[in-house]
Amino acid sequence: MLRVSRQRGLRVLMTADAVGGVWTYATTLARALAERGHEIVLVTLGPAPTPAQRAALTGVAGVRLLVTDLALEWMDPEGRDLSRARDMLAGVADDIAPDIVHLGGYREATIPFAAPVLVVAHSCVRSWWRACRGAEPDEPRWTTYMDNVAAGLATATAWAAPTLAFRDTIAALYAPPSVGIVVPNGIDTQALAPARAPVPRRPVVLAAGRLWDEAKGLDTLLAAAPKIPWPVRLAGEAAAPDGRPAVSTSDTVTTLGPLDRPALLDEMRRSEVVVAPALYEPFGLGIAEAAASGAALVLSDLPSLRELWDGAALFVEPRDAAALATAVRGLCEDPARRTALQRAARDRAGRYTVAAMATRVEGLYDVLVAGAGRGAVISTAISAETVA
Repeated sequence: MLRVSRQRGLRVLMTADAVGGVWTYATTLARALAERGHEIVLVTLGPAPTPAQRAALTGVAGVRLLVTDLALEWMDPEGRDLSRARDMLAGVADDIAPDIVHLGGYREATIPFAAPVLVVAHSCVRSWWRACRGAEPDEPRWTTYMDNVAAGLATATAWAAPTLAFRDTIAALYAPPSVGIVVPNGIDTQALAPARAPVPRRPVVLAAGRLWDEAKGLDTLLAAAPKIPWPVRLAGEAAAPDGRPAVSTSDTVTTLGPLDRPALLDEMRRSEVVVAPALYEPFGLGIAEAAASGAALVLSDLPSLRELWDGAALFVEPRDAAALATAVRGLCEDPARRTALQRAARDRAGRYTVAAMATRVEGLYDVLVAGAGRGAVISTAISAETVA
């Protein structure tokens, strides 16, 4: 990787939302960068972070949180709030004069920032729709959304994705003029360490995710649960933030509701098996955290998850409840195989650390600030290899 000499820490304007894993990504990265001497102004869009979510930044020097009521682009597909976002974020940039703008969304990249702009592709509605429903978004309002995504990718100084598979998906769907850079997400292994002596694992199968998001494939788990010999526990929000009704669950599954981060990590440490039957998953921070916690993984056979976990998990076809039940039941009944998979998952999780992510992001910032070029020039300068 090209390294650029830097005399001082950088000031970074970073955007994020508090709806899903992007919040964990942003707060983990912001803390790591602040520890390296950078100053991070983290601006939220969409629903405000809860007190438990805000706790991730409590007492962190070098990180300032600005909570806005700006709409997330997937909750505002027509772009009705985009003009206000332009004014507000441009005003924040004028006030703080960032060296780099690091965006967790796409359309805000069309704001004429004075600093280089990095867009990180965490997900997108078009790729979600194709994975979950097998077609293009079928409502006219999504055309504006997709146009704004394409415009943001085209305008950004550089863009990145957490896996090669998702980078290629975004490139195929939106044809950005520059080559995306693969920057795997990272987990904070210190946060995963138990606060007390390790407790014995229980014969439990755990899944975690937003029940309202069909991309998580939790209906497949609900169908498989009656054929799984161990108790199945499910953690996550049932009601969607846009007001859609809560998803019903099964009597064969214990629903834990939304857990704060310490409680969820504790569930992972105590569970023998963690299941992620997703239809769509660009990375899966929760999967990485479960692996680092020492659980055996049973995952949907998606290109992104194969890229990250091949050889360290069991894979089943998405939507195949019978195959999911068979795979999980096999682990329940075979302690030696389960232990081997737990060890393999923990070892593989060592690739996806916050330190590795922060180092790669920091190097990318340096190249962007130094003006090494746009598009393919930046991609070549940063590195052509895949860190997965």
